[in-house]
Amino acid sequence: MTADLTSSPRRAGRSLSANLGVWLGKLIRRSIPTAIALFILLALWQLLCSGPDAPLPGPIQVVQDTWELIVDPFYRGSGTDQGLFWQIAASLQRVAVGYTLAAIAGIALGILIGVSVLMFQALDPIFQVLRTVPPLAWLPISLSAFRDSQPSSIFVIFITAIWPIIINTAVGVQNIPQDYNNVARVLKLSRMDYFFKVLLPATVPYIFTGLKIAIGLSWLAIVAAEMLTGGVGIGFFIWDAYNSGSNSEVILAIIYVGLVGLLLNGLISFIASRVVQEDQK
Repeated sequence: MTADLTSSPRRAGRSLSANLGVWLGKLIRRSIPTAIALFILLALWQLLCSGPDAPLPGPIQVVQDTWELIVDPFYRGSGTDQGLFWQIAASLQRVAVGYTLAAIAGIALGILIGVSVLMFQALDPIFQVLRTVPPLAWLPISLSAFRDSQPSSIFVIFITAIWPIIINTAVGVQNIPQDYNNVARVLKLSRMDYFFKVLLPATVPYIFTGLKIAIGLSWLAIVAAEMLTGGVGIGFFIWDAYNSGSNSEVILAIIYVGLVGLLLNGLISFIASRVVQEDQK
């Protein structure tokens, strides 16, 4: 009996180590093609930008010029003189507010026009027109209305992110299988029960498709908006670096923007996979 008790933790430890080894092996195998492609890309970049008259710095020069920004992203200065961590954090804060407001309003409006034919006929043409307006076209209006750069940037995020959420949510509601609706009528479900037990679970995949598209558009829009509104933020950092003639800082910031966008998309995808799994149980 004692031997069984002592051997059980050992077996569990060996099993955990084996699973970890398998996971690391798969991760390494999947990363090899990306690593090779990245190496080739960096080599070509260095080759094309290594001449004395090259308009842009190569990767080695970028690292040399921006080493202090890389090793000290938490630098705190005065005004807009902040490290990259704080620049990105300020942008993410604006995105979080605008994106959350867009998600709440977009899901509500999407469900409304999805369940009501009259509301769909009334609002869908208006939404189709407004969603084609470029995000920065809204910035002068928001600056005139709010007279402050912070809420103006948040409004640009909101108006950019809301359309894919509305459209995908409405499509999800309209594509609920008729069998689901027939069963709900047979069971005489109340509107509240129908919403939580039929409509919402059936539309969750569509909602998260809209949310994934919206988070990417939000991150694109905030960078562009901050270039015009100023203040602490990665968009203004890029514009200020360009005006200062520091292309290396611009390139470094672009790399950070891409990595943060990748993480945001991965976060929404992870949340979507967990929610969909729970709904399918």
